[in-house]
Amino acid sequence: MSDFKDKQSGYLDMQLLRFTTAGSVDDGKSTLIGRLLYDSKAIFEDQMEAIERASINKGDEYVNLALLTDGLRAEREQGITIDVAYRYFATPKRKFIIADTPGHIQYTRNMVTGASTANAAIILIDARNGVLEQTIRHAFIAHLLQIPHILVCVNKMDLVDFKQEVFDKIKSDFLKISNKLTIKDVRFIPISALKGDNVVDESKNMNWYQGKPLLNVLETIEITNDRNTTDLRFPVQYVIRPQSDEYHDFRGYAGRVAGGVIKPGNAIKILPSGLQSRIKSIESMKKQFDRAFAPQSVTITLEDDIDISRGDMIVAVDNEPTISQDIRIMACWLNEKPMIVGGKYGIKHTTKDLRCIIKSLDYKVNINTLDKITDDKNMGLNEIGQVSLKTTQPLFFDSYQRNRITGSVILIDEATNETVCAGMIL
Repeated sequence: MSDFKDKQSGYLDMQLLRFTTAGSVDDGKSTLIGRLLYDSKAIFEDQMEAIERASINKGDEYVNLALLTDGLRAEREQGITIDVAYRYFATPKRKFIIADTPGHIQYTRNMVTGASTANAAIILIDARNGVLEQTIRHAFIAHLLQIPHILVCVNKMDLVDFKQEVFDKIKSDFLKISNKLTIKDVRFIPISALKGDNVVDESKNMNWYQGKPLLNVLETIEITNDRNTTDLRFPVQYVIRPQSDEYHDFRGYAGRVAGGVIKPGNAIKILPSGLQSRIKSIESMKKQFDRAFAPQSVTITLEDDIDISRGDMIVAVDNEPTISQDIRIMACWLNEKPMIVGGKYGIKHTTKDLRCIIKSLDYKVNINTLDKITDDKNMGLNEIGQVSLKTTQPLFFDSYQRNRITGSVILIDEATNETVCAGMIL
């Protein structure tokens, strides 16, 4: 029993990697994920039996592993991915959450949603077709969302006789795009998702490839340095006052660390009041800690009694975020009702809820060519562009490039309460 508890404890302590997949239609994203789960022994027997039955019903000559993630009936009928499908699995080295995102341009918003929290992105390219406009779009969105690691998987190498020159040509073409977008960490892996080459096990058909299989790369990518550990940011989510005999005088501030490292004794400032104090303790579930860092959720106490509310932000005394009512964002429009320049919307930033007005649409981006469009002042569903906003009160923010949590906002249609826009602060 003790061995089981030790294993369970070690399993819970493993590092979690979130990654997203993207690619053009029929590039094999769902097949790749199915192969990844199947070869890493992460599929239950009843799931496998259901996939086998569905494959027979579809008339497939082989077990179609893509059916594992294509959960919607419309997806299975059309053989495409429509919605974001999340899958969880683990190996002895790391835990994973996969977001299988659709490749069609009309589902750009789904891709943005699925990729927004990813540590890495897998971009699939069909070896027969090479780099397409959709490949450029997926690379641009990965760059826009500041995903730190891009893994370019050149799939269906079995259909081009596993030729190295095909892989090298695609690698060269993609590097021209990634250099233009200043994507820092790009890695290339030749695979066959259908046959299993270089997915979990090394391929015997591509001895010219000296790198590791995809799963090994996912297990060993260093992600601890991707978080901002420099700028202390703690948006207050909830003020804890138990009002009980045991904790009669307790006043704690709960929230998720958005950046930096919090330690007892740190000199801090409260925004927007500007009042200063020091961290007294860091607690969670009746335990005290000597430090906390993103993305941990903790309760902190201060040495002084200060009036702090939800939406306030605790920062280091000598390291403040930008404070302004005027912000510029790269906006991805998520709603069928087009954006209204001059329109009023709700805006949510970390734990703060305000209202804002859209001052202007500065330009849109043709996400197939990366060209700026300045003469079209209408933004509709799945379109991306630079937008200027003015909020009713100052926000405390960093650029999205510096901090993905304090640098992101969403806009809300107050009439319907629908989220209409995801924004990355410039």
